[in-house]
Amino acid sequence: MTVPEFATRPGLQLHYELDDFTDPWDDRPFMVLQHGNGRSARFWYRWVPYLARRYRIIRPDMRGLGRSQGDLNIERDFTLDLLLEDLVAVLDHAGTTEIHFCGESMGGILGLALAARHADRVRTLTLVSTPVYIEQQMKVRYSLGHASRTDAMEQLGIREWVAQTTRLTRLPADAEPGLFEWYVDEFARGSPDVQVAMSRLVNAANAQDFLAQVEAPVLGLYPTQGQITTCEQERMLKDGLKKFELVHLPTNYHMVQLLFPKACTSALISFCERHDDSLIEER
Repeated sequence: MTVPEFATRPGLQLHYELDDFTDPWDDRPFMVLQHGNGRSARFWYRWVPYLARRYRIIRPDMRGLGRSQGDLNIERDFTLDLLLEDLVAVLDHAGTTEIHFCGESMGGILGLALAARHADRVRTLTLVSTPVYIEQQMKVRYSLGHASRTDAMEQLGIREWVAQTTRLTRLPADAEPGLFEWYVDEFARGSPDVQVAMSRLVNAANAQDFLAQVEAPVLGLYPTQGQITTCEQERMLKDGLKKFELVHLPTNYHMVQLLFPKACTSALISFCERHDDSLIEER
């Protein structure tokens, strides 16, 4: 594993991890694993052993999270357009042209934007528990009785807010207590100001306009009865995307990539290899 860092502008260092256990004589494709709201590259650790023999894995940290740090203006520097610019800069720095992109939750919204605006860069797109937008009932639920989600985060503190909302929607607290505590601790390591800014961003994000512009084949890995990604949102993906396949995992919790790493990566490998083969045949 290598850990590249580079500056995109004065005061901002972007970081990503490169996991490559492919044979050095075999020019294997790149795959991006993009984390979601408030998390970091570390949250993909369960997937790397399954994927890194087949693909050169890039795991970026979004700006302000993980090790992508800098002098950031909380009000100005957290927009979908800027996150997309950062992602393209990471791809350029890593020397990629065409990639398989896999994003979880907010990371999938970023993937839809990338596939819509930079179609030549995306061979396949995989969405893991990615909402098209955050529905009003989830905004209310995540406010935990406060005026808003961000008010709850500020008044309860990030760790307590994450613990309560994760127990509700992201992970079953009793099934793997170690995983639950690790998740909460890792999320809470982020700057409180950045976590609040990212929450404002995800609350306002809407990927609906990107769907019709996506030409790449899309795989969806979703909980069977999602609390954040509802059946209605799945219908929007099916209706709006040109090529969409859906795989359900047997849970109503959001973090399917942590709960079912083997099943998720098996479906992802099968999907990507199928489309790699079709591209080879076309050439």
